[in-house]
Parts: sequence; structure tokens; C-alpha cells
Amino acid sequence: MHSKVTVSARTNPNVKIQAQQLFSSLGMDVSTAINLFLVQSIQHGGFPFDVTLRRPNAETLQAIEDKNLNGPFHSVSDLMQSLDA
Repeated sequence: MHSKVTVSARTNPNVKIQAQQLFSSLGMDVSTAINLFLVQSIQHGGFPFDVTLRRPNAETLQAIEDKNLNGPFHSVSDLMQSLDA
């Protein structure tokens, strides 16, 4: 039989509640979900999902600069006029 150790983590109370509800709907508790994450991380040799900063790429940044978008826009037609400029 494998012995168990305790892992402690701090989180926002609302995050914990939402996670408990989500994992319960999937038929597991938070501890099982955390173990699943850890095992998958080991198998993937890192996070089992992409961890990235959401930054526009160079092409998008250039397009924004070229269009010289300057809101706020008070209507969709104002925005569309700026895009067509």
C-alpha cells in the first residue's frame, strides 16, 4: 500500500467553492483533481496545458498601429469609420 502525504495550497475562497462544484460535477473531489493535475504534469514533463501570456503578435500590433485606433467609440458606425480610414 502506498503512503500518502499532505500538500497544502492557498487560494481564494470563491475559487475553492467553484472548483469544488466543478469537480463534484465530474465525480471527484479537489484532492483527486489536484492529484490528476500532478500526474498529468509528470507525464507531460510540464504543465498539461499551455501557460502563456496573452499578447498580440507582431503582425497584430502593427495592424493596430497602422489603423491608429483611438477609442472610445460611441457607436459601431464610429468604430467602423475609424477602421475604414
